[in-house]
Amino acid sequence: MNKDNQFTHFDAAGQAHMVDVGAKAETHRVAIASGRIRMQPTTFEMVRSGSVRKGDVLGVARIAAIQAAKRTSDLIPLCHPLALTRVAVDFALEDAAHAVRCTVQAETRGQTGVEMEALTAVQVGLLTIYDMCKAVDRGMVIEDVALVEKRGGKSGHWTRDA
Repeated sequence: MNKDNQFTHFDAAGQAHMVDVGAKAETHRVAIASGRIRMQPTTFEMVRSGSVRKGDVLGVARIAAIQAAKRTSDLIPLCHPLALTRVAVDFALEDAAHAVRCTVQAETRGQTGVEMEALTAVQVGLLTIYDMCKAVDRGMVIEDVALVEKRGGKSGHWTRDA
């Protein structure tokens, strides 16, 4: 919701619409999102060692995440197409949880933010890991996907508290 506690993707009559960002100032905008996929210990070790038969799981997932960020407006109906200036994808292995954390930082210089691009990239990166590993572990769980931070625009800097 915006500062007036109104959903911005609906007009006064309740019809869905694309938000008009034409009058907004162009600023450097950054969004960071994160999530993880938990798996069986043996699957985790296969990802770590690079022994998954389909190949370099994290390398393929990184490319998939970047591609997803670039295609977000094709997937989310009311998203504006953005000229991304940077998409950085990082994977961290979480030994205790047998999980892989995906963190994406998306950036643009424009009139609207890149939160949806970062979130979409995280989800598709994690789904790609699932796809590449599902032959040995169908019980993997994608969880904790969330926006971590956003900067730029009229609303300024925001970070997740917990």
